[in-house]
Amino acid sequence: QVQLVESGGGLVQAGGSLRLSCAASGFKESIKIMVWYRRFPGKTREPVAVISHGGVTNYDDSVGGRFSISRDNAKNTVYLQMNALKPEDATEYYCRAEGHWGRETQVTVAS
Repeated sequence: QVQLVESGGGLVQAGGSLRLSCAASGFKESIKIMVWYRRFPGKTREPVAVISHGGVTNYDDSVGGRFSISRDNAKNTVYLQMNALKPEDATEYYCRAEGHWGRETQVTVAS
């Protein structure tokens, strides 16, 4: 059974940092692409950061230079290091791998 379990969300002051983790299990083959998404109220999920199995990354312009995605292939885990957080970053964050979604983890940024 495929599972993606996220953790690391919480409340932080503006300018602070959080590190999200997403542990994947149940995949029969290696995971090629892992993606962090976020969803603002009333909108669809939008990609924030992408990482390939080989470590190639790409970011949405709104988070470039502040967020960093990484992964540990041995642990099937992807991370999102979020620095210099802004109130507008506050929302639900999701990870996705091979068409499967994790449950959201909430990020709250106090101004």
